Amino acid sequence: MSMRTTVLAAVVVLACAGCAAVQTQPVAQPQIPTIVPPTSFSRIPQMTDRPLPDDCELVVPVELFHQKLGRELPGELKTIIGIAEPSLGRTGKIDCYYGVPDKQPIAAAPVIIGLATYTDEPTAGARVADSVAAEREDGATVREVDVGKRKGQLISAKDERLLVGWLGKTTFVARAKVGVLPDDAIGGFLAAVAQQSMTPVEGA
Repeated sequence: MSMRTTVLAAVVVLACAGCAAVQTQPVAQPQIPTIVPPTSFSRIPQMTDRPLPDDCELVVPVELFHQKLGRELPGELKTIIGIAEPSLGRTGKIDCYYGVPDKQPIAAAPVIIGLATYTDEPTAGARVADSVAAEREDGATVREVDVGKRKGQLISAKDERLLVGWLGKTTFVARAKVGVLPDDAIGGFLAAVAQQSMTPVEGA
């Protein structure tokens, strides 16, 4: 009797040992997916009230501009650095003209992106409000759109579509001539390039 009891006990111990061995395997599996989230979050660009760039490739790089547009725009990128205007509270300005046709003035550019800095945030906000009011007086329609985590005003004027807004002491404007994209797509494009204009270029 005692010998059979010993054998049965040994079998139970072996069976339990086998169970323990099986249970240890899944413990390592949940560690694998925990590596993924930090790398994706760290690469999301953030809009910032950064110092005003002096090169349009640091505003919206041409390659990225074409990606947002969905096609390559013929013509050149031209940069105009504006001057400070103390009477307006403006401390700096840069305008980027994308797709300027050969031997034509920069005003012929189908897309223009501009940044301007002001003495403080209330002044920047007031400049945007003044611009929107002036467009409304000229008959344009205005609606609010998302620009990253900010809000902007999408203005539909007779000959162009504009998106204006501000972050901190900096105002941004992205404008496109009618026909650059269909009206149901132009708002998303302008919001994308406006967001990029306020986002430091990686590696710059």
